[in-house]
Amino acid sequence: MDCGNLYQINKASIMPTDNGDVLSGIKSNENGFAGFGEAYFSLVNPGAIKAWKLHKDMTSNLLVPKGVVKFVLFKENEGKMRFIDEVILSRAHYFRLTIEPGVWFGFKNISSDEAIILNIANIKHDPAESERKPPSAIEYDWEIEN
Repeated sequence: MDCGNLYQINKASIMPTDNGDVLSGIKSNENGFAGFGEAYFSLVNPGAIKAWKLHKDMTSNLLVPKGVVKFVLFKENEGKMRFIDEVILSRAHYFRLTIEPGVWFGFKNISSDEAIILNIANIKHDPAESERKPPSAIEYDWEIEN
């Protein structure tokens, strides 16, 4: 599902095998692929919130093979934050969330176990390329389950 130029949600496949499933990440011919810079995992403790971050140049392709994570996206326009969407990813809801540069996002582990997020990014990590805000900087109620 293409949601304008801000983000995309693409089905990711799970291939069952007798000894353990294989979960796809991204192929170079799929929507959302913008090149390869690095891949890394973020671990998120139960109930933990990691917010807010904006990448100036990085396209993030996010998958959640373990746990349940709610992603929240905002766009800043003339100094005001505009809510875009909430997306919940998990093994049961296995999709790839592609977030384009210029979108503020945060996430919360809404499961009772540690969650794992895989980010397949188009560029290597550079601290100067992103901006951060504390969770209180953008008005959003993380406790509401939508």
